[in-house]
Amino acid sequence: MQEEKGTISIHTENIFPVIKKFLYSDNEIFLRELVSNAVDASQKIKRLSSLGQFSGDLGDLTVDVKLDEQAKTITISDRGIGMTADEIKKYINQIAFSGATEFMEKFKEANDANEIIGRFGLGFYSAFMVADRVEIQSLSYQEGAEPAHWTCDGSTSYEISTGDRTSRGTDVILHINEESAEFLSKNRIQEILDKYAKFLPVPIRFGTKSTSEPDGEDEEGKPKYKTVEVDNIINNTNPAWTKSPSELTDQDYLDFYKELYPYSMDEPLFWIHLNVDYPFNLTGILYFPKIKNDLEIQRNKIKLYSRQVFITDEVKDIVPEFLMLLHGVIDSPDIPLNVSRSFLQADGNVKKINNYITKKVADKLQEIFKSDRKGFEEKWNDIGLFIKYGMLSDEKFAEKAIDFCLVTDTTDASYTIKEYYEKVKDIQVDKNGNIIYLYTNDKAQQDGFIAPALAKGYDVLNLDGPLDTHFAGFLEQKGGEKVQLKRVDADVVDKLIEKDEKLTLNLSEEESKTVSERFEKAIARADMKVEVDALQETDLPVSVTLDEFMRRMKDMAKTGGGMGFYGNLPDNYKVTVNGNHPLVKRIADAADEEGAKLAKQAFDLALLSRGLLTGAELTAFVKRSVEMI
Repeated sequence: MQEEKGTISIHTENIFPVIKKFLYSDNEIFLRELVSNAVDASQKIKRLSSLGQFSGDLGDLTVDVKLDEQAKTITISDRGIGMTADEIKKYINQIAFSGATEFMEKFKEANDANEIIGRFGLGFYSAFMVADRVEIQSLSYQEGAEPAHWTCDGSTSYEISTGDRTSRGTDVILHINEESAEFLSKNRIQEILDKYAKFLPVPIRFGTKSTSEPDGEDEEGKPKYKTVEVDNIINNTNPAWTKSPSELTDQDYLDFYKELYPYSMDEPLFWIHLNVDYPFNLTGILYFPKIKNDLEIQRNKIKLYSRQVFITDEVKDIVPEFLMLLHGVIDSPDIPLNVSRSFLQADGNVKKINNYITKKVADKLQEIFKSDRKGFEEKWNDIGLFIKYGMLSDEKFAEKAIDFCLVTDTTDASYTIKEYYEKVKDIQVDKNGNIIYLYTNDKAQQDGFIAPALAKGYDVLNLDGPLDTHFAGFLEQKGGEKVQLKRVDADVVDKLIEKDEKLTLNLSEEESKTVSERFEKAIARADMKVEVDALQETDLPVSVTLDEFMRRMKDMAKTGGGMGFYGNLPDNYKVTVNGNHPLVKRIADAADEEGAKLAKQAFDLALLSRGLLTGAELTAFVKRSVEMI
C-alpha cells in the first residue's frame, strides 16, 4: 500500500478543539464510544457468519482494553470485521464528519455533551477529548485484504499506510494527553468500564485479576486456598432483561437486583419485566423497592441502556416523575441516544415509551391486588406512597389506580376508595348532603378527637403520610360525589358533621356571657377565639381547634403545594367551650377568682391534649394542678 497523507473533508473551522471544549466535563464517555464500536464490529462478524457471508473461524471475540502507563496509551482491540484502507477513509474521514457543518451551525451554544456525540457521527472522535494522537491498526475480514494503519494528531490532517495487524479486527490506540492523565490509572479505567460496559453483549477483558481457588487441605484437614491470576472480564453478556420471563425464576430476578445494586440491604417487593417490539423496541426490568413514608428517596436508580450499552441514569424524560422511585433497567434502541434532554422530551417514541411504562406498572399493581389482596394490603406501607404520588402526578395512572389504591382507618382496616365511599355515604352525611370523611394525621396526638367520633359510630381515616395533605384534596375531587375531608381535630365532631337537629344550651344567656368572658380573660391571646356552644354533656368541656381550610393550606405550603401565601399567615384557633358540660356550669356559677382559675385550668388541659402547652405555661399548669389536688 502506498503511504498517503490527506485532509479530512470538513467545510468549517477545525472541529477538534470544539469537541474538546464542549465535551470536557464528560470526557470519560470516550471509552464507552470506543468499546461500543469494538462490540459492534464483533457482532457484525457474527452476523456475517450466520448469514454464510463469512466462512472463517470466528475464534475468541473478546474485546480487550489495555493500559500502558509507561507509554501513556490506552488500546481497544477487537476481532470483529476490521476495515480496509478505503473503508477507513470512508467511515473515519468522511461519514464521521458528514454532519459537521450542521453541528457547527446548530450546536455552537450547546452545553451538554450528549448534544454532540453520536447525533452527528462523532462517537469515534470523542477519543480526541483525551488523546493528542490516535492510531488505528486494522485488518478486514475480506479475503486478500491488506492491513491498514491510520493516524491523526487532532488536526484535520491524517496519514494512512500499510499496517502491521496480522489477524482480523481493529486496534484503536490512544496516546493520552497531559490534561487527561487521570485515565492512565487502572482503577479509573476499571470504574468507567464497570459503569458503561457492565452488560455489553460481547466479553470485555481488562487485564487480569487475582482470585482464590481451593488448593487441597492443610494438616488439620481444613481447606486451603491459593491465589491465581484470571482474566478480568468486566461484563455479564446475557443479563436478565435480555431473557424471556419464562426462562427466569424469582431467584434469578433477585440475583440480578443484587448485581445492579450490590450494596442494597433490602430485597425488592416485586418487579415488572418489560418486553415490547411494536410500535417501538423496549426491554427491561423495573423493581419496586420498599419506599415507606420517605420522599427523600435517592433518585436516578433506573439505568437506561441501548443494546446493552449504558447511556445514563437520568431518565426523568423517559420515565414519568413518580416512577423515578422505582429501580431497574430500561433498554431501548428507539430512544434517541446522546442528545439533549430537551430533544428527548420532543421525541415521539419517548412519549410512547413513557405511556407504555406507566400502563405496565398500573396493570402489574392491579394484577397483584386482584390475585392476592391480602398480600397487597401487607405491602401497602411500602408501596402506598409511590401509588399516591403517581395518582397525584399522572392522570392516566390515577384512572387505573383508583381501583387498587387503599385507604386505611384508625382500626387498621383497609378499603379501596370506592369501598370506603360505600361504607360511610349513608352515615357521615351532614345537613347539606355532603359526605364527610373524617381523618387524622396523628392517631396518638389526636386521640381525644378520634374517640368521640368513634363513639358516635363514625369512621376515621388514617392519613399520616408526607403526601396525604395533597391526597386529601384528591379524595375530595375523585373519591365520590359531594365528598369533603375534615381532619378530626378541626372542630368538635358535631360541627364537623353538622346535623339539622340542635342541642339546647343549658346555660342562660347571662351565664353564657360570664363563661365567655372568663375564658377570654384566662386565655388572653389574640389568636384564640372563644365560642360557647351546646354539645353533649359527655363531650370534652373545652376543645382547641384549627380551621380545616386554613390548616390544610398551611400544610400544603410546607410541602411545596404552591400555597406560600397561606404559609406566612399566623395560626388562628377556635376555643369551643361546651356549655352543657358540668365543669362549665361550675365555672359559670363560681366566684370570680375561682371561676377564672377553673377556666384557665380547663383551657390548659385542652392545650395539653393538642401538644400546644409548652415552656413556662406548662410549668405553671403543673404547679397549679398540684395545688388543686
